[in-house]
Amino acid sequence: MSRTRRDPRTPPALPAAGLRVVALGGLGEIGRNMTVFEHAGKLLIVDCGVLFPEEHQPGIDVILPDFTSIRDRLDDVVAVVLTHGHEDHIGGVPYLLRERRDIPVVGSKLTLAFIEAKLKEHKITPVTEQVAEGDELRLGPFDLEFLAVNHSIPDALAVAIRTAAGLVLHTGDFKMDQFPLDQRITDLRGFARLGEEGVDLFLTDSTNADVPGFTTSEGELTPAIDTVFRTAPKRVIVSSFASHVHRIQQVLDAAHEHGRKVAFVGRSMVRNMGIARDLGYLRVPKGLVVDMKVLEKLPADQVCLICTGSQGEPMAALSRMANRDHVIRISEGDTVLLASSLIPGNENAIYRIINEFTKIGANVVHKGNAKVHVSGHASAGELVYCYNIVKPRNVMPVHGESRHLRANADLAIRTGVDPKRVVIVEDGVVVDLVDGRVSVTGKVPAGNVYVDGNTVGGATEASLKDRRTLAEEGVITVVAIVDADTGQLAEAPDFLARGFVHEAANFDAAVPVIERELARAAADGVTDAAQLEELIGRAVAGWANRAHRRAPVVIPVVIDA
Repeated sequence: MSRTRRDPRTPPALPAAGLRVVALGGLGEIGRNMTVFEHAGKLLIVDCGVLFPEEHQPGIDVILPDFTSIRDRLDDVVAVVLTHGHEDHIGGVPYLLRERRDIPVVGSKLTLAFIEAKLKEHKITPVTEQVAEGDELRLGPFDLEFLAVNHSIPDALAVAIRTAAGLVLHTGDFKMDQFPLDQRITDLRGFARLGEEGVDLFLTDSTNADVPGFTTSEGELTPAIDTVFRTAPKRVIVSSFASHVHRIQQVLDAAHEHGRKVAFVGRSMVRNMGIARDLGYLRVPKGLVVDMKVLEKLPADQVCLICTGSQGEPMAALSRMANRDHVIRISEGDTVLLASSLIPGNENAIYRIINEFTKIGANVVHKGNAKVHVSGHASAGELVYCYNIVKPRNVMPVHGESRHLRANADLAIRTGVDPKRVVIVEDGVVVDLVDGRVSVTGKVPAGNVYVDGNTVGGATEASLKDRRTLAEEGVITVVAIVDADTGQLAEAPDFLARGFVHEAANFDAAVPVIERELARAAADGVTDAAQLEELIGRAVAGWANRAHRRAPVVIPVVIDA
């Protein structure tokens, strides 16, 4: 009797008293954060974000987590818990709710307001549960407790998850700013209390794990921002994340202090700041924010614009200004303030914008030449502090590239955590907590799901490779009229080239190559047009490589004479 062998990557059945943890995004990358917890036949999702594309992913809007491993179990999902309102933690929720619209969405007041506005654009009305620090909530077999954490956006939460398998503490994105702008500090007393109870698994933000010391307080940026507004001779154009309420507050305060009126530019910026103002998270002095039409009539030294595009996104306001493709034109003497971090992978796009504005004669202020940004993530000193007060039995670093995860793991080990109880894993790796110990038990699909316009998942690595080839090598279309009786060219083929920058006469050398391939095909009895197209395409591609050391996309079209 033969026995079917189980694929070693397929995780075994979860023991009844066990807890399964699978990150479908956020490990080995900055973004796309999503972690699935399984216990007693039910699933709890913490965060569902997006990853923004890099230059080698042309045409892609955002990248989603892969829902394949949970798609057949969506009815088992008790909720999706959102730790805070940044896109890399909430941007994927509309796509998840498309697959099951009544999944409860749990989050703080501001986080839910941001996601509800986003879902409205997708014509989805969510089932929501608002929580705050100190609240407890039972969802199926999961008992949740929420704790305040400080981040670069208000209302961020850590979540403690209690199950029969043990206690998990998930920090979300956090830092330990002792002088936050909103006076809301990370609940270290709560962390210590959970440590006394016994944290079986600690999932910790790794983004700044390789940065020594402690992250600078947000308040320390105020002098540099004030200097910009005090010394700028003409307009001040500030670019920031559309959800960075704290940074926008500092900009508004500086603008008010120096007699400048403010207008928000960019759909997401206008939407989010309107929400933050209405809910009381953004304090806007009366008459400070005005319509663009009002701003256009004011002297340049009384103007401040706050826009999106701090990461060089092609369609965001700042990039369009740099390309002279926006109604707002940057002029000589204007000051452009980039008040956000530089996300890995976006460096070239950001430096291009800086260079374009510099050519115009604008003064560009950024974190490289002024203290106008601090991170929202805990540095090594803060992480060590947390490990020492929580004393976790097992650790799983999350939220970061591979180097960040490794650095975080090393910190945990240095504080006394058993190296065998620290797991460094990538997206899709299955981690089980059973009898108080973690182990890797398998892997599930966790590839990139690309959003391309209105298409989700249609773009693949192969299609992106074609796009890169088109961008770098060009395309040649070959139209060949072939005599059906002889298998020979009825007339010289037409070559239509785009991006393949060579003289048209150069294609004359490709004709004999095609003729030889057709003669060989005729000798072999090949007459099918599709097969002939494949042969011609391969022959022309080979010729382009030999003659011009290029590898264009070749599109052959065979027409029967």
